[in-house]
Amino acid sequence: MMFDLPKGWSLPDQDHVRVSDIECLADNWYRLYRVSFDLKRSDGSWQSQTREAYERGNGAGILLYNRTDRPVILTRQFRLPSFVNRNEDGMLIEVPAGVLDDRDPAAAIIAEVEEETGYKIGKPRQVFDLFMSPGSVTERLHLFIAEVTRDHREGDGGGLHEEGEDIHVLEVGFDDVIPMMADGRIRDAKTVILLQHALLTKLFD
Repeated sequence: MMFDLPKGWSLPDQDHVRVSDIECLADNWYRLYRVSFDLKRSDGSWQSQTREAYERGNGAGILLYNRTDRPVILTRQFRLPSFVNRNEDGMLIEVPAGVLDDRDPAAAIIAEVEEETGYKIGKPRQVFDLFMSPGSVTERLHLFIAEVTRDHREGDGGGLHEEGEDIHVLEVGFDDVIPMMADGRIRDAKTVILLQHALLTKLFD
């Protein structure tokens, strides 16, 4: 191997792909890599390709739901990429979430929940492990659910000021999130996935 393998990456032995080079193009907030490789096509021929992969680390998100009062706990914050792609005010409604930063996914989401919402939760239940944008981003997102009551909220949340976070905590009735998904008020993918999971599994029934 004539190149350095980025932290967290893996190149398992496969007979259909041969990586020849990995070059770091940008190393700022996260990292952008250019990967050169040969891919064996379905007809048996080999084709040289070059792709770019954005490495931002893996993450976790969680749906907090209160079965008694029937709200779900969501957040609202400014997201620059959505702002530049015609989300007029740049604000998105989301489930609590964050990057793992080398932490266990469950431990990471427990900490993120407290930082963002002020809720202290026990062990969450993982329901998905998904690639969110596999054409360009390496991220795997671990998605959880956890039942809460009002007694679980011990702080204000809001995120970390030093990380530029200014997070608003929302309690939204579960019956209200369905029209919010339909009309675009909720359009964050991980949030829609978890809310649809709640619908399909009848969390509130």
